[in-house]
Amino acid sequence: MITAGANIDQHLIPFLEEVSDPEIPVLSVLDLGVIRQAIEVDGVIKVKLTPTYSGCPAMDVIGDDLKIAFNKIGKKVEVELVLSPAWSTDWISEAGLQKMEAYGIARPLSESADKDVLLGNAKKVICPQCKSTNTQLVSQFGSTACKALFKCDDCLEPFDYFKCLK
Repeated sequence: MITAGANIDQHLIPFLEEVSDPEIPVLSVLDLGVIRQAIEVDGVIKVKLTPTYSGCPAMDVIGDDLKIAFNKIGKKVEVELVLSPAWSTDWISEAGLQKMEAYGIARPLSESADKDVLLGNAKKVICPQCKSTNTQLVSQFGSTACKALFKCDDCLEPFDYFKCLK
């Protein structure tokens, strides 16, 4: 699925699907919704990329990986970071959310529910292993800035929760 508002030439989609997020390798850049534009102009692929967080270190890697993917077919790539509008977890495709859960990362909740769970006021994060909501926040910061660390009190497994951003 391509994020609403994204401008992507259809013939570029197979190459974009090959480029994964280095922090969540089961997600393509299309699943994550960070591609705002990917068009070919005079043989050059022009990509506009929106980071999940300002200063996200994965963006440099993604830019390099895009160049590698299109270099295979002899195309030059120009990557531009676009900060506005800011990326939102709403841009993650449903397929991406399902892949994330299968990988062991809990999907983002709504904005208000996210604040409640991150402040310890609610237990709404679903454990991706056993599907229990009997979970607790361990740390507001998980393996990356966009994730928090949770633990399931039923299966006792720790897991990342992808924070909601709007």
